[in-house]
Amino acid sequence: MLSLLDIENLSFSYGPAQVTLFEDPQLTVDTGAFVLLRGASGTGKSTLLRLICRLQPFSHGRILFKGRSIDDMPPAELRQRVLYTAQIPAMIDDTVKANLLFPFDFEVNRGKATPADDHLRQMLERFFLKDISLDQHALKLSVGQQQRVALMRAILQQPEMLLLDEPTSALDAESASMVFSIIEHLNRDRRMTIIAVTHSDYQPERVEAFTYLLENRKLRLL
Repeated sequence: MLSLLDIENLSFSYGPAQVTLFEDPQLTVDTGAFVLLRGASGTGKSTLLRLICRLQPFSHGRILFKGRSIDDMPPAELRQRVLYTAQIPAMIDDTVKANLLFPFDFEVNRGKATPADDHLRQMLERFFLKDISLDQHALKLSVGQQQRVALMRAILQQPEMLLLDEPTSALDAESASMVFSIIEHLNRDRRMTIIAVTHSDYQPERVEAFTYLLENRKLRLL
């Protein structure tokens, strides 16, 4: 069976001195897998997510999505199928509703139905944001609230793979547990493939996870 994602002999260097962040990591991810990336700060976990969706170029090696090199895929198509959410959420200077729905204006998403307000309100409640109005200005939300809005926005687009960079870093323990339970639900019931970077000791309760450690420029399965 064709895997969803293959990373082969990848290398990434940065800066004038071309410091090597990691070299030759190998990773195969099947459809519906739940993958956790762990490692100390600065080892390249976030960079690896950004390489997968072509937000940064890599030095050599290749990344395949369903057997196709991501270099041969239009960036808009790739990022519609593989969605990345950053640790510091990106918000436009507009309402919560506008932040949730603006991706539906993109050409690549034109065939998707725009979610109704009632559905958006239900999602806000599920994400412990029931006191947040759709008309509220997104830039006035806390970082933790913005993280959840950004995750909601990603889920609404129904990607095949969701790349999550510390999705609960600004949340308290209760809210973090709730968010991860939603992510596990997406993986288990919708077969959405998840790759999540986390510094916490989080371990999924409802699904089986493959945990990888990025250390000493190498990636290994724990």
